[in-house]
This record gives sequence, C-alpha cells and structure tokens, in this order.
Amino acid sequence: MSQPILKTSSLNALLEASFKKYWDFQALTNFKGESETLYYRDMARRIKMVHLVFERCGLKHGDKVALCGRNQNNWAVAFLATITYGAVIVPILHEFKPGNIQHLVNHSDARIFFVGEQVWEGLSEVEMPNVEAIIGLQDFDILYSADEEIHFAREKIEALYKELYPNDLSIEDVKYYRDKPDELALINYTSGTTGFSKGVMLSYRCLISNVMFAEEVLPTVGNGASVVSLLPSAHMYGLMFELLYEMTNGAHVYFLTRTPSPKVIAEAFATVKPKVIIAVPMIIEKIYKQKLLPLLKRPSIKVMLRMPFIDQKIKKRIHDELVKAFGGEFVEIIIGGAAFNHEVEPFLKSLNLAFTVGYGMTECGPIISYSPWFMRPLFSCGKAAPRMSIRIDSPRPATIPGEIQVKGDNVMLGYYKNPEATAETMTEDGWLKTGDMGTMDKKGFLFIKGRSKNMILGPNGQNIYPEEIESSINNMSYVSESLVIMEEGQLVALVYPDFEKAAADGLPDTAMKATMESMVAQINMELPKYCQISRVKIVPEEFEKTPKRSIKRFLYNG
Repeated sequence: MSQPILKTSSLNALLEASFKKYWDFQALTNFKGESETLYYRDMARRIKMVHLVFERCGLKHGDKVALCGRNQNNWAVAFLATITYGAVIVPILHEFKPGNIQHLVNHSDARIFFVGEQVWEGLSEVEMPNVEAIIGLQDFDILYSADEEIHFAREKIEALYKELYPNDLSIEDVKYYRDKPDELALINYTSGTTGFSKGVMLSYRCLISNVMFAEEVLPTVGNGASVVSLLPSAHMYGLMFELLYEMTNGAHVYFLTRTPSPKVIAEAFATVKPKVIIAVPMIIEKIYKQKLLPLLKRPSIKVMLRMPFIDQKIKKRIHDELVKAFGGEFVEIIIGGAAFNHEVEPFLKSLNLAFTVGYGMTECGPIISYSPWFMRPLFSCGKAAPRMSIRIDSPRPATIPGEIQVKGDNVMLGYYKNPEATAETMTEDGWLKTGDMGTMDKKGFLFIKGRSKNMILGPNGQNIYPEEIESSINNMSYVSESLVIMEEGQLVALVYPDFEKAAADGLPDTAMKATMESMVAQINMELPKYCQISRVKIVPEEFEKTPKRSIKRFLYNG
C-alpha cells in the first residue's frame, strides 16, 4: 500500500503562514504562577528580537543552540526562534543533573545556550568553554558572554528593533529560513548520563511528517482549540504534539509552569477544557488508582457491576465523571511513552472512554504507530502511521514475538558524532531496529511485548517480559511503582511503596515488606512457575526516570 506524501517541503513555511494567518489569536499562556499570554503577533515579535541577537552573535545556519528550562512561553519562543533562523536546536530536559546538562551542551557543540533561572543556579560557564553566550529564559538577558560585544549588542537590540521596525513588526515582515527536508533540524538526547547519552539527529522531514500526522488524525485541534502541555517540551512526545503541531495551525497552548501534580492537572483541565490530551500512562494510572479503584472495591459497586443493565448504568456514570475530570471537551486522550497497565486499559475500554495508545520513540520524532480510539483493539498500539512502515523480525509475526523494525520519513538521520551506534541501530537493508519486541496481526495492528533488552531469559530458555509482571504488581495496594530484575537466577521485585497512602491507612513502614510479600504471593499463584517472584525488596526512593518517565532499568540491573 502506498504511503501518503508530505503536503509541504518546509516546516518553517508552515510556521510563517500560521503566524501570519493567526496574527491576532492567542498562542501561548503560562498557566497560573506568573500568568502571561502571548498572541501569535507577540510571539513573532519576540522571535525577531532573538534573531537580531543571533545575528550579533554571528550565529550561522546549522550552528547548534542548546535549550534547557521548565515549560514556559519563552522556552517555546527560544525553540521557534532557533529553527526559524535555520540553526539546530538542542532541547535538554531540565530535570537532568547539572553535570549531565553541561556534558550535553558540550557534546552538542552548542554556541548559544538558553537556560532557565533554576537550572542556571547549578551550572557554571567554566564547565562549558565552547559556549559563546548564555541567555536567560526569564527575559532573554545575557547571563554570560565570551565577548563583551555580545553584552553590548543585547543592550542595543531594542533600539535596533525600533529603528528597523518603527511601527512595530508587521505581518509582511515575518520571513523565515526555508529549510530543506533532509537538513538537520534538532538533536534530542535519549539520556543525560555521560556513558549512555546518544544525540538523536532529526531532520526537518521528520518534524514535518510528524506535524502532518497530527493534522491528519486530529483535524479538530486547530484554531480556537486549547491544549494543556503536561509533558516536558524537551522530550519529543510533548514537543511535537503539545507545542510544534499547535503552532502550525493556530491553536492555543497552556504551559503548566509548575510541577504537574494531580491537583494542578485537574485545575488546568477544568479551566482550559483541552481538545486533545497527550499523556503518559503514569498520569492515567494514578487517576485510576486514586479515584476509581477505591470506588470499584466497594462491595455494593462490585455487586452492581455483576448485574445486567445496572452495570452499564454504573459504567456510564463513571465514564461521565471521567470525561468531566478531563475538561469535558476532548476529542481523544492519546497515551504513549511507556507500556500501559494491562488491568487499567481493559476497564477504561469497557467504559467506552475515548482513549487510544500509540507507539513511538525519539529516533522517529516520535510517532511510529497509531489508530483512533474506536478502531484500536485492546492492548494494541495501532497501525503504522502515515509515511511509516513496520515489520516484525520473526518467522511468524502474528504469533511469535520478534524485534519491531521501522522505516519511513520519521526515521532519524543517525546519532550525533556516533557512527558506530548508528550502524548498530540499522539493519543491512535500511530498517531501524527499535529494540522493542512485538507481534503484528493480519490487519496490521501492532502489539508490544516488551523491550528486547529488558527481556529476561528463564531457567529453561523461556522469554520473560518483566513489564507484564510489573503491571500486576503496580495494581497492588500501597505500590507506587516496581521493577522486576534477575538476581542469581531468580526474579526479584524492587518495589517503591506509596508511603503516603500507607500512612493514611495506619500501616507502619515496618510492616511494609511483609505486606508486599503477601500480595506478591497472590500474584505468583496466577503466574507460570518460570516467571514467579522469589522475593521482594523495598526501595526507599522513586526510581530514576528517563525524559519520557520510564524507569532507567540499566541502573538497577546488577
């Protein structure tokens, strides 16, 4: 089957047309905190100011610009200013440790570094010797420059701007660099850890293809639609579908400038009433465990859910309450970034809730597969996205799991300054090896079984996918998150408890291990012998996460 072709060859042309068309519409809002709203015209003017700074810094097309800070309006301005100038943007997660941030700035060869105030407090320009200018995101002040001329130029930028545009920047003055499809647009690091970080090089073709995908599957999220940005914009999932796509079609993005706690998220949904919700499984699973599970455990509800007709009324009521909690106007909830819990998903599907599960990775910027909520089978993550192809490296792809391999416009150019890793990731015939295991039915629906690197080989050669066991453990009372590893030939469950809930229920910390062991024993009764948990270890702190909020397994395996 032929794949749809791109409707445009330039991402910056899309952005330029959008800014002109939606000049007098709202574009960006810092939700709560230091509340601020920028119209598309305001954004275009700030971008022009940044372009003038770039010119004074001698920045050339293709030069690298690093960006690190919390989600906020000026983060978006810095990002858009860089790509519309023709420089290469390097977004870095602000939650990385200071030493790791400095390592990534250096590794990327960034000449300019935009940084948030809180991040800058832990950094030093001495550790980033090749950076020529460090610019604060608060008001674009120069925090450091290798050349005093840059400081001087920044002070004169406003005067220069007024001289160039005495009546302020007009629609006709908006003209952006015309990018080419195979040109490098962005470098996104898969990890902040020195020994594991790989800089994924994404072309403009990849970014345009992802933007076109969003337009094709969510045409209602256009001008006048609102979106809440829950995920870090430095990660491709949040960047592409909570910011960049919206900026090409006149939508209005609300940034949660504070930590997205359940209370803050609920308030944002109620106020903004988003048209689409982009989420990682953790957010949905927390709502399930905190709001729904206590209700479902009530004896009266259990009885009613087993009664014909009444069960449908109960489920309809739960459905309506959930829709209301998400703002009431969303077209679809799109879940991605990690495996979805195998107990939560069937229940939400039984409610007929408009949610779907997609699949992607940074190396595809990010989308690989998707299907709308009313078409996707249970536990599937959809079919190959437009302009992408998927194959399973297995003799029988429908029944025997094999590595998922992909090809298409979304695939990366390679890893920055790491040709060896690039070569290892590609097959001889040009397919990207995802490292994920899966099956694909005859209709083309993809089913993820786990990471091939995470797969544990059982005592008699059985394939054990730890994510499936963790899914059951995570549904236990007082479990916040878990990790299943192999130690001395036996499976061990590392568990980070929900200490807050345990304290509220009067369960002392000293009783936590025995409680967990009792619950895991019940899970073992339903598991094959070769993948039963031998013992439980309580971990005192939350597991360290990647940008997409999945656990960094390599830190805990041996």
